[in-house]
Amino acid sequence: MAEAPPYAATNVRVLRLPQGSAEEDAVAVEEPLEIRVGGEPLAVTMRTPGHDEELALGFCFSEGIPATSAAPPADLAANTVEVEAAGFDRARVQRSFYTSSSCGVCGKGALEAVSVEAAKVESRLAVPASLVAELPERLQQPTFEATGGLHATGLFDPRGELQCLREDVGRHNAMDKVIGWAFREGRLPLADAILCVSGRLSFELVQKAAVAGCPLLVAVGAPSSLAVDLARDRGITLCGFVRGGRVNVYTETWRVQA
Repeated sequence: MAEAPPYAATNVRVLRLPQGSAEEDAVAVEEPLEIRVGGEPLAVTMRTPGHDEELALGFCFSEGIPATSAAPPADLAANTVEVEAAGFDRARVQRSFYTSSSCGVCGKGALEAVSVEAAKVESRLAVPASLVAELPERLQQPTFEATGGLHATGLFDPRGELQCLREDVGRHNAMDKVIGWAFREGRLPLADAILCVSGRLSFELVQKAAVAGCPLLVAVGAPSSLAVDLARDRGITLCGFVRGGRVNVYTETWRVQA
């Protein structure tokens, strides 16, 4: 098994009860990342260090920011990425950070906002249910194995071959890193790909998949009601509770063939 990268995990002392032993335990690293555009701060996200430029690019792509590249800033500030982008409405982007479950924006407004940023997914990709059922087992998560504290997103081709995997304390960050990788590799839109996540399916993850043009989103956990609504609206096949050979298909069921 691959080891967790040293920047993603650190050791702390822990008291284990009821045996009363004090030991070293690995925990996932969580630090802030400031994303700058045009030299000005745009957003701060709490993330696990690593693949920060991919994270910034994926975040910008998901928010409709026409980014072209990402790199450390000229002042070499720690935990900061500078994104090159031209001609975007900063005020609109900052108003559009509606996707967390505590934001208070109504579902109808959120769906309308995404429909502006993401065209309906028209991909004709279809795969066997047996392949979908195997995808969570193909998520290689070395830092999760070491810490138990990270989410993962994997990008798979139609044969179920893993193309890219990223881990992070934030499930949305893990997906942003994968989308940022795909952006750098010239693979967007993801019309012939499958995204698989290690946890539940929130509205935010479906939104990111929609903007990336991915037709099939798979999760070990459950979807939310708004995630199902958005997937149906954007033509995405949503599969949840994919574990133990079982697959629940909530939308666009024709893409998963029994």
